[in-house]
Amino acid sequence: MHTYLEINFVTVIDFIGTFAFAISGIRLASEKNFDLFGAFIVGMATACGGGTIRDVFLGNSPFWMTQWVYLAITAFALLVYICSHSFINRIAKTMFTFDTIGLALFTVVGFEKTINAGFPFWAANIMGMMTGAAGGVIRDILINEVPLIFRRDIYALACAVGGIIYTIGIVLEIPDLWAQLGCAAAVIIIRLCAVVYHWQLPILRE
Repeated sequence: MHTYLEINFVTVIDFIGTFAFAISGIRLASEKNFDLFGAFIVGMATACGGGTIRDVFLGNSPFWMTQWVYLAITAFALLVYICSHSFINRIAKTMFTFDTIGLALFTVVGFEKTINAGFPFWAANIMGMMTGAAGGVIRDILINEVPLIFRRDIYALACAVGGIIYTIGIVLEIPDLWAQLGCAAAVIIIRLCAVVYHWQLPILRE
C-alpha cells in the first residue's frame, strides 16, 4: 500500500529525471548544430523515449500523450540551455551528472510503474533498465552516434544492479521510499565508479 508521500516522491523524481535527460539530449544536439526544433525533439526523445517503450510494453498509452507537463519540462530545459549554454558547455562533467541522475531516477520510475501494473520483479527490473537507458539509445541514434549502451561503458548494467537493490528492498519489506532511494543511489554510485576507476565490460571479439 503506497502512501501519498511515496507516490509524490516518484512523481517528483520522474520530473527531475525528465529535465536532466532533456538537458543531456539538447546539449548533444547543439554540438551537432541542430536548430531549436531539432534540439527540442532530441531532448524530448531522450527524456521520454525509454518511458514510451515501457508504457507500450505494459499496454498503456505513452505517458506524455496524456500529460502535457513532460512537453513543458522539455521546453523549459531548452530555455535553460539557451540562457546558460556557455556555462553548461564549459563544464563537461555537468552533462555526465545530468545523464547519471536521469539514468538513476528513471530506473526507479520504470521499476515502480511495472510493479504497480502487477508484473513480477524480473519484468520490473528489465522495464526499469529500459526506462533508464532506452532514451539515451534513441538520442544517440538521432545525433548519429554509436549508442553508449553498446560501448564498453557500464551503463545499462548499473540500472540492472539498481533494480536488484529495489527488489531486495521489497522482499525485505523495507518502506518503498528507502528502496527507491537505494536503487537510485546504487545506479549513481556504480556509474560514477565505472568512470573514475575505468570499469568496463569485456569486448566480444571475433
